[in-house]
Amino acid sequence: MRKHRAVRGRMARTCRAVTLGVAIFVTFSAVAMAQSTTVDPNEIRNWYNDPFFALSSAPGACAQPLGPRMTKAEADDDAHYRVERGTTCWLAHQCSKPNSYLYDADIAQAIRTQFKDDASLAGTSLWITVQRRFVYAEGCAGAQFDRAALERRLSAIADVEQVFVRVSVDPHAPPPYKTLPPSR
Repeated sequence: MRKHRAVRGRMARTCRAVTLGVAIFVTFSAVAMAQSTTVDPNEIRNWYNDPFFALSSAPGACAQPLGPRMTKAEADDDAHYRVERGTTCWLAHQCSKPNSYLYDADIAQAIRTQFKDDASLAGTSLWITVQRRFVYAEGCAGAQFDRAALERRLSAIADVEQVFVRVSVDPHAPPPYKTLPPSR
């Protein structure tokens, strides 16, 4: 009898998660359809409002990362994948929130707070993107900059699942990350 109740409980939680995932997908789709009639299909922007901000900005010619910006078609194509990735965390009992993207704003705020006026960022131009509990640190820094220390500090922030540090030491070399396309 206990096994039967446990199975029913798991099934109920799975059904709720699937229902939530479908509701999120329908919401994203409705917003996308409403915007599609008034949007330039080649416009590149942050369609999902993922946290994206400059952590530091030393003078220099460091190319700004593309970050979470994409075209409308790419955003539409990504909608189902985002819902699936977001709810997988909860279904696997690795998140307490029903979608892993719900952690991103708090993670971004914690990064801003922890690195405010941080002397270790002197001489760097770094941007942060937070998506699905993943943190991307991209930009330029001098050869003496300690990437490993930055990665450790970002990884230690509550709810961060993974950190990617893509930093160039030469602001004139091709960056190790995608950048905005040239203006037309």
